[in-house]
Amino acid sequence: MILGYAGKFLEVDLSTKNFRDVKFEDEVLMDYIGGRGLATKILWDRLGMKWETVDPLGPENLLLLLTGPLTGFFPGGRICVSGKSPQSNGVVGSTVAGEFGVELKCAGYDGIIVTGEAEKPVYLFIKDSDFEIKDATHIWGLDAKQTVAALTRECRDLLKTRYPQKGEWKEPSILYIGPAGENKVRTAVVAAKWAHAAGYGGYGAVMGAKRLKAIAVKGTGPLPEVADLEKVKALMQKVCNNAYESELWRRWGTGSAGYSVGAKSSSEPVRNWQEEWHDEKSFGVDQFENRVWIKQYWGDFGCPTTCLKVAVVKSGRFKGAITDNPDYELQAYVGTNLGLFTPEENVYLASIVDDLGLCGIQTGNVLGFAAELFQRGILTKEDLDGIDLKWGDAEAFAALTRKIAYRKGVGDILAEGTYRAAVKIGEMKGVDVMRYAVQVKGIGVGAHGIRSRKDYPEIYSYACSVQGGDHTSIACMPLGDSRSEHIRIFDDSGVICFFNVFGLPRGLVFDFYKAVTGVELTKDEWVNTKAMKAIQLQRAMLLLGGPDFKWNPEIHDDNPPRFYEPLPSGPYKGKTVEKSSVEEEKRKYYRLVGWDERGIPKSETLKKLGLEDVDEALEKLR
Repeated sequence: MILGYAGKFLEVDLSTKNFRDVKFEDEVLMDYIGGRGLATKILWDRLGMKWETVDPLGPENLLLLLTGPLTGFFPGGRICVSGKSPQSNGVVGSTVAGEFGVELKCAGYDGIIVTGEAEKPVYLFIKDSDFEIKDATHIWGLDAKQTVAALTRECRDLLKTRYPQKGEWKEPSILYIGPAGENKVRTAVVAAKWAHAAGYGGYGAVMGAKRLKAIAVKGTGPLPEVADLEKVKALMQKVCNNAYESELWRRWGTGSAGYSVGAKSSSEPVRNWQEEWHDEKSFGVDQFENRVWIKQYWGDFGCPTTCLKVAVVKSGRFKGAITDNPDYELQAYVGTNLGLFTPEENVYLASIVDDLGLCGIQTGNVLGFAAELFQRGILTKEDLDGIDLKWGDAEAFAALTRKIAYRKGVGDILAEGTYRAAVKIGEMKGVDVMRYAVQVKGIGVGAHGIRSRKDYPEIYSYACSVQGGDHTSIACMPLGDSRSEHIRIFDDSGVICFFNVFGLPRGLVFDFYKAVTGVELTKDEWVNTKAMKAIQLQRAMLLLGGPDFKWNPEIHDDNPPRFYEPLPSGPYKGKTVEKSSVEEEKRKYYRLVGWDERGIPKSETLKKLGLEDVDEALEKLR
């Protein structure tokens, strides 16, 4: 067995209540690493031949919670959540920070594979080799903070009762869903702590469909053995020293961008992307720091960057609202995107999104879409159950957010996510509203526009990504570019936080991998073979899609219509994206990754990578 792994995965069937250990051959682990890469392999092997018929919210879907060989060693802990996505019908590797992955490896497992569907709400309790399915009816319906508090108390009492010789126990690490996940809202997250979330993909809805409220893990064993401990320690120190020197990231995190991305690079969503520029100094990071932050330099297990904050509204009508930073994505999507430009309004709405277990990006995208339809008279106050959804009205957006989480009234339609809601509303109103839907293949676009060309995504990045609108996984040329999903998939498979990679030579990450596992891996080998395998699998499952929607690359490998409209304001006023330029760049990208002119992986590409069964499955699309 290669080093750095615990050596086994825990599989639980919620339908039969059976547990079993699962192991993978070294060859599979060397090819797919862990996390996102291994998720694509597991999903294809188990569901690939019937992918088009698998309902993401049905019992056949898998919920995968996977670590990687660098989890617990590379500074900053994360775990990857995956499965068939209720948003895209493809596969998304969505990571969330916290101690869960480290606790799981110390409990002796590299990941958890959840199958089936429970008869009633349950949660999983894992303490090393002691694991069980426990009743969760008493915590079903609780919000984020209530869930964390209740399970922390319950699990600590359970540990103290079962292992009295250990005395008082530190709280276990918990992954859970809020009311939105319970109600199978497609923009629901798998959450950790109060405000951490694996948001892209909609896997909170998968947990809800399985009636799985939470998973609590406490590991008391050591981390797995590594190949070169001294080298690992030296590399850890290098990563930490580099992070300590980054005062901007440590002091402000991505929260420094709420003003600058709009004011300086004109690439921030403003009123559902009708604009991407603003000069609202009330939204500067200094305003957040001075008005709402009560704790700085907070981080998760082993994180040297400590970019997290705790923010609280201290006075006014939103007094008492508490959340994280908010980070840039939430500043943008439940701030400027909705016409909100004060820290207090942003913290208030972010806290509601967090407590309900919703993705701030995806739900913010839906809220902006709905608000523009209201602005244009397509949705009325009557349609919105009396909500006067005007830009800048935080309480109106909060009311609609609650309707989405509980699928009440119009919220039942919006709970399907921007794309599906656009289809439904278009049918209801007899109007094509897809032009106002800023999404790619069911995934709301991250808060980084392309019209000014001053942000990091290229004009084809979202259109060609195997994770749709995900800003953390963009298509980029050359494939070895640090922004490219061919590189980022290693971070998601490792599993590490790429914020702690900023400013470091990329080769250091592969040196780290060798020091832990003992396996030599170069950047070129990764990009051109191993990453390529996972990318081709993700592409195949995305195109096969189903059962409700399929993506035609000739139509859907494209930007949202809004990105072809000229920017109406700011220093880059008038700039836009030319469709002919996107098409030209797309064709170049297709050739580089071995796809044909229509964007379907070529037979020769797949056979060269040893993916003959994928080639056979895609024959129907050619």
